[in-house]
Amino acid sequence: MEYYNYIKALHLIFVVTWFAGLFYIPRLFVYQIEAFHKPSPEKEILGKQLKLMAKRLWYIITWPSAILATIFAVWLLILQPYWLQQPWMHVKLGFVILLFLYQFQTQVYFKQLQNDVVKKTSNFMRIYNEGATFILFAVVFLVILKSAINWVFGVIGIVVLGMLLILGFKIYKNIRVKNPNA
Repeated sequence: MEYYNYIKALHLIFVVTWFAGLFYIPRLFVYQIEAFHKPSPEKEILGKQLKLMAKRLWYIITWPSAILATIFAVWLLILQPYWLQQPWMHVKLGFVILLFLYQFQTQVYFKQLQNDVVKKTSNFMRIYNEGATFILFAVVFLVILKSAINWVFGVIGIVVLGMLLILGFKIYKNIRVKNPNA
């Protein structure tokens, strides 16, 4: 199993690029929604460019990274099947399922915006953008600590993280209201 660490490294690389895509795509959605409400020709110019950027990010980076991270993860589980007996791995896989649900919902928003259908506000997308952050925190702590039992600290940590993100969002929103170019 000397190639095990190579597979693990590739899995981690694609997890990182997958999350990079999931962190950035809602940001592009924010800009697309805001551009949609601008006057012509700014609306059309920005809209076209932002759609192209989102399309490239989504189909060249995010989806391929998700697929490759999953392939390498399955390969690792085949090489180390005893991990599937570990409680922390069950919880981790639950979060991976949540991550894919998040990605599928993001695909819905992506398709809507590619077709100039704006159903959400830019503020909604700013908050939605934090979904992947919560999953990343949970998975990293599970993998490093390998503990699915100590839920008290985990729940407290996620609640504190959520409060900090919402506080940061509100502060930034106030800054944007006072200075629209911020």
